Amino acid sequence: MLPFSERAIEFTDRQRRVHEAVGEICAEFDREYWRERDAAGEYPHAFVEALAEEGWLGVLVPEEYGGKGLDTAEAVVMMETIAASGAGFSGAQTIHAAVYNSAPLVAHGNDAMKEELLPRVASGDAWIQCFSLTEPKAGSESTAIETRARREGEEYVIDGEKLWTSRIDVSDYAVVAARTTPKSDVERKTEGISLFLVDLERAFDAGSIHLEEIEKTASNVVSSFRVRYDGLRVPADALIGEEDRGFYHVLDGLNEERLVITAECTGLGELAIERGAAYAGEREVFGRFIGSNQAVQHPLAAAYARVQAARQLVYAAAGRTDDDPKTIGTWANVAKYLASEACFEAADAAVQTHGGRGVAREYDVERYFREARLTRLVPITQELALNYVGENVLGLPRSF
Repeated sequence: MLPFSERAIEFTDRQRRVHEAVGEICAEFDREYWRERDAAGEYPHAFVEALAEEGWLGVLVPEEYGGKGLDTAEAVVMMETIAASGAGFSGAQTIHAAVYNSAPLVAHGNDAMKEELLPRVASGDAWIQCFSLTEPKAGSESTAIETRARREGEEYVIDGEKLWTSRIDVSDYAVVAARTTPKSDVERKTEGISLFLVDLERAFDAGSIHLEEIEKTASNVVSSFRVRYDGLRVPADALIGEEDRGFYHVLDGLNEERLVITAECTGLGELAIERGAAYAGEREVFGRFIGSNQAVQHPLAAAYARVQAARQLVYAAAGRTDDDPKTIGTWANVAKYLASEACFEAADAAVQTHGGRGVAREYDVERYFREARLTRLVPITQELALNYVGENVLGLPRSF
């Protein structure tokens, strides 16, 4: 993080300890490490294992199950610290799911799930890195999923196709969303969806999961797949929470998770500005440092101002997660919109500062630019974030 950034946010003692502890781990993985992983399209196992060994994959797991028992405010610090360290948005995303896929188990899992699996998640012995939700025909309309799970005795049988299922290749378990009641048979489209905890080793051994990797140009350290579930059998007690209530289980904590993703955006923005300013302060053209030119200096300074404004909103919201869901939803969507725009402008300014070298891998800013562009699409598009504000804050008619 840039020096002023730490002073601009008044960390609590717990947040300070998180920042320092996670920062020490991140310091072992320099920009070259991330550059090489991105170029090779290789998952950063050493980095994730280092965090797992110190219990950081269990940051939100209650202490009674061996986790750190921390809250959104600390998770925001953790993920921003990772992104700003040089890992960027994609580096933070390598463990984001491991942290948040345990949330449905904590809130809605049965006793066996909690007692047997959560301690293993907290210790890093079991990774739940995969949430399989998005489908080719549904896209952002999650309630339109068609993957089915039908009950057969003491099992559910899952059939269907998913898209953009990430990290399934480096996960022990997946959380899979499927319809247990057809959309045509429910009163509200948000009903009839259930969540299942899938033991991936067993599923692959049974030949019930088929993968097709998606070639992409951003977040290369995380692999994404088209997945086909073909007669996947899971025990009845693999159901997370209540049957047909899975969509509501997903909504629990969704805004808090969105705030953490927003912090990953601000961390990336700070990283881009730091690299842009460093280059501007050392690159000489026409007998002077290019950073002395206002055409170079002002875009970086403006981007810094926007990133810091977004950070203030993220941290303020992270400390108020007990507010009503609509209020937190507003904070989360506004923060997501602002942080994505700010980090994109920061990455763009960093590339422009580097001139032709801005597209050279060795300077890293081209990766930040690719990642920053991605943040305007995930976990929701900027348009959907604005739709939420338009409907829930401005009182405008629902647009979809």
